[in-house]
Amino acid sequence: MWLLYSLSLLLLLLLFTLTDLSYSIAINTSIDYLKLPLLHRTPFTSPSQALSFDIRRLSLLHHHHQRLSFKSPVISGASSGSGQYFVSLRLGSPPQTLLLVADTGSDLVWVKCSACKNCSNYVPGSAFLARHSSTFSPIHCFNSLCQFVPQPRPNPCNHSRLHSPCRYEYLYGDGSKTSGFFSRETTTLNTSTGREKRLKSLAFGCGFRISGPSLTGASFKGAHGVMGLGRAPISFSSQLGRRFGNKFSYCLMDYTLSPAPTSYLMIGGIQNNAVSKKRILKFTPLQVNPQAPTFYYIGIKSVSVDGVKLPINSSVWSIDELGNGGTIIDSGTTLTFITEPAYREILRAFKRQIKLPSAAELTPGFDLCVNVSGVSRPTMPRMSFELDGDSVFSPPSMNYFVETADRVKCLAIQPVNADGDFSVIGNLMQQGYLLEFDRDKSRLGFSRRGCAIP
Repeated sequence: MWLLYSLSLLLLLLLFTLTDLSYSIAINTSIDYLKLPLLHRTPFTSPSQALSFDIRRLSLLHHHHQRLSFKSPVISGASSGSGQYFVSLRLGSPPQTLLLVADTGSDLVWVKCSACKNCSNYVPGSAFLARHSSTFSPIHCFNSLCQFVPQPRPNPCNHSRLHSPCRYEYLYGDGSKTSGFFSRETTTLNTSTGREKRLKSLAFGCGFRISGPSLTGASFKGAHGVMGLGRAPISFSSQLGRRFGNKFSYCLMDYTLSPAPTSYLMIGGIQNNAVSKKRILKFTPLQVNPQAPTFYYIGIKSVSVDGVKLPINSSVWSIDELGNGGTIIDSGTTLTFITEPAYREILRAFKRQIKLPSAAELTPGFDLCVNVSGVSRPTMPRMSFELDGDSVFSPPSMNYFVETADRVKCLAIQPVNADGDFSVIGNLMQQGYLLEFDRDKSRLGFSRRGCAIP
């Protein structure tokens, strides 16, 4: 996501050895994975508005990179392109239900908190009430975890005071900010058997001050915080992952279907699922970028359109010695953004292969739009990505052509213009695929089969 904090790689590696984030999990050892509800909201009124959000998010992701030098229902509304998938998380004792943005591009778990006492002016469901939970506990400054969250200046934690709480402050590239206490709390989740289980000691940011367009604008409407699913030890997937095979997976269903289909986010390996034999995964290695350890990088070898390999220099997909370039998988961005030299060739190939007439007017922000009037089932060229590990990712055209107006479809791929910036495979391109992030084996599994199987 857009969370910006500066951690040294050495400290990041040291954190893996700490036991402070370990869970006390009161569940039977026969339970293989967890399931959490995911919902989708549609705050944007047009694809152009969604594109504007995506471009801002992309800028924040790239800025974040520079600064660094369970099984659950998912309801998709990507037709309007909000790009936000929300995890429904029950936090505290008794549990309070909160919606968090599921984000593979960030690490910290944080929620909006309220410090009200009598709560006479409190809007129910708008924030987490820490005072109303018997299990809420701030992490203190002397705790080793405190050094791994960004702290406010000029008043960072006072390590000399025994009862000084750990304060955090996250700054965003557009001036947005969340700050509060880094804390622990009990979460209530559903297991693969459908039973509720309580997990203790989730480390998260309890934000008492939230400001700025990224956190208060349309793109964040209805959210109470962010569930970071990145690769750092403080992410949600890291904290729970060690108990469940250090894996998580999700499947974002086709948003064009009606009624809205159900998809799933799972903490734990799908190979332990009873129906796993129906899901045959292909794998590609997850690359490691020391300059941006949060992100899930994959290696692209080549791109083809209708079976024709495009003349793209393989170096445009590489991560250089400074950590620039590469391609990440991001659940929080809607469209797909491709490095400019490769984008030029992809755009040229689509224009050459498409037989449909051009739209009378281009939708603002899009470079290729066609008129599909009078065509019941318009056929678009098929794009394929050859990935490292000799696997091929070949999504259907609905994953990269979206209807921006009545009977007008536009190519939902955008260029990344700045030198050194990475490419992003957004959640629209991921629709209909089961994706498994296997962190122990450092690989991404994907399949078009079995995506709808609970």
